[in-house]
Amino acid sequence: MRILMISPEGPPLQRATALTDMLEALPRELRGRGHEVALVLPYYREIRENTEVKAKDTGITVDVQLGARNYVAEYLQARTAGGVQIFFVRCDEFFDRAGIYGERGENYEDNATRFIFFSKAAMELVRRMTPSPQLLHVFDWPAALVPVLAHQQRLPVKTVLTIQHLAEQGSFWGLDFSLTNLPERFFSLHGLEFFGRMNLLKGGILHADRITTASEHYAREIRTPEGGHGLDVVLRENGHRLVGILNGADYQRWDPAVDYLLPEPFGPGALQGKRTCRATLLAEMGLAPEPEGPVFGMVTRLVREKGFDVLMPLMDRLLSDDVRLVILGEGDPAFETALAINARKYPAKFAYRHDYDERLAHLIEAGSDVMLIPSQVEPSGVSAMYSLKYGALPVARATGGIHEIIEDYDPTAESGYGFLCYEASSEAFWDSIKRAREIYCGDPEHWRALVSRAMSQSFAWETAAQNYEDLYAQLLGTPQSRAA
Repeated sequence: MRILMISPEGPPLQRATALTDMLEALPRELRGRGHEVALVLPYYREIRENTEVKAKDTGITVDVQLGARNYVAEYLQARTAGGVQIFFVRCDEFFDRAGIYGERGENYEDNATRFIFFSKAAMELVRRMTPSPQLLHVFDWPAALVPVLAHQQRLPVKTVLTIQHLAEQGSFWGLDFSLTNLPERFFSLHGLEFFGRMNLLKGGILHADRITTASEHYAREIRTPEGGHGLDVVLRENGHRLVGILNGADYQRWDPAVDYLLPEPFGPGALQGKRTCRATLLAEMGLAPEPEGPVFGMVTRLVREKGFDVLMPLMDRLLSDDVRLVILGEGDPAFETALAINARKYPAKFAYRHDYDERLAHLIEAGSDVMLIPSQVEPSGVSAMYSLKYGALPVARATGGIHEIIEDYDPTAESGYGFLCYEASSEAFWDSIKRAREIYCGDPEHWRALVSRAMSQSFAWETAAQNYEDLYAQLLGTPQSRAA
């Protein structure tokens, strides 16, 4: 099969997002299964300044019309670390910026223009590829216009839309519809119009041949008023085309047994390396090595949906105890400021780092005893997969993909390897933190058994890749035989 994936995020971006991880691993797995796979991404400043990216000019330039104006799209090409071909859409006016979607917690005002341009430029590339792709797999609202354009242009291609973050929908005021140059009939109840505004994600949902999400539980959640962010009715009406496929974990990059970013490797039966990583993490963060309370970690975006409104009221209660806490992430300026204040208030117990650092992200996973995941929304729960692999037992709210990844610890049945909370409240999350701390401090041998059990869990991408391969084959009418 010939598959072209079109996404606003992916390798070589150095960002700890489920989408970037997915676009690193899934194309590589599909390519290993014999399929022709390529990616299309905007040529962001971060990519242009990355000296490891050897992007070559294709010599192709195209005029892309947005409303009454024309913009020039240039195309470059390179290969990912896994050998997958990647095309970059270059237009410095739109993508030569410090951020992807915005800066300092604020979205760029011209995001509608930027990503309508990206979708149209990607379609121009599709029209020039030989042989043509058979299937376009697009991701989230910035690429959701592609299925609409493919339908309107009657291209002989199937489309799949993956929704990683339903809360972000590409909703802009109605006048921005003119940027699409689509006929007026597309700005309607059965098109991009949503309560008088243009909603790019809604358009993709209505026009894609299949819609996928990052887990079966999330697929159910987004069809409810509580989890649908206004689009639940649209998703229920199109539920026959909606499929939940749990993402995998990229163990080529995230496996403590072979992780070159760690000071010492380790595995389920040899945990001395984890003690070394723990000591290194505390030393580098300037945190007190004693007494021997648990080390908590977080590598995440600082936004409400990741549960910071649940976590922040607990900071004083948590840090007054015998613990250490390390958080890496950026996002809402209010949360960033609050964390910085707490880091000054508890300098021996809490360290906060704003700028993403790949090595530090791996060290936090390896050096933490517990990972905090208080998320309101967790479509795939990939971060929990990595935490389990690195022996950092997750304390998490049961939502989305978390249901399919973490089994709650049950002392009576001696089962489970994490600590789930089933209410979106600070007190409920605190109870789960206390459960973890009591075992860590009161029964070290039992804790080590839980760590070994957690590290033995596997969520490799092979299963997810097989499910996507089957989905593609069904759409194209070329059933694949499952691997033995």
